[in-house]
Amino acid sequence: MNWKALAIAGLAVLGLLAPTALANARPAAATENQTMLVTLYGALDNDPPGSAAIAYPHKHKQAGGAGTYADPVAFATDKAELAPGTIVYYPYLKKYFIMEDGCAACSSDWSHGKKKHIDLWAGNSNDRAILDCENKLTKSQGTVVVKPANNLKVDTTPIFDPKTKKCYSP
Repeated sequence: MNWKALAIAGLAVLGLLAPTALANARPAAATENQTMLVTLYGALDNDPPGSAAIAYPHKHKQAGGAGTYADPVAFATDKAELAPGTIVYYPYLKKYFIMEDGCAACSSDWSHGKKKHIDLWAGNSNDRAILDCENKLTKSQGTVVVKPANNLKVDTTPIFDPKTKKCYSP
C-alpha cells in the first residue's frame, strides 16, 4: 500500500490540500537493482583533465563526496540513462553516488544498444596510481541500486587516498 498517496488523498478529502496537489501527487519511485558496467574516473582522466569539474552540479560544485546518502560521491553517465541528481548505491564499495557528470564512453554505450554504464568518481588526484586503482575496482557486471533507501551500510574510506596512494579495498 502506498501510504504517502493515501495520506495525500485523505488530506484532499478533508479539504486540507488543494485538488491540484492530489492530481500532481506521484508514488515514490521504487528501488531497483540494475546490472551495469561500473568504471571509475578521477581528476587525471576527467574532462577537462586534471580537474574535478562536473557537468551537472546538483549537490556539489565539483566532483567529490563522502559516500553517505547525505553526501554522495559524484558519478557520470549519459543523462538519458540516469537523470542528473539520481542517487544510486553501489554495494561493492558500500557508498552512495549522485549523477552529476557526463561520460563520453557511457553515452556511446547507451546510444549503441542501451548498454548500462556508470563511471564513479575515484578522487581528485593527478597521480598515475589512481589509474591502477580505477582499473582494479572496475566491474563489467556490477550490481547498482538505483533510488536506494537512505539507510544502507556505508564505508566513507576514500576510494583513492592521494596522500597515501592507497586504493580502497572492499
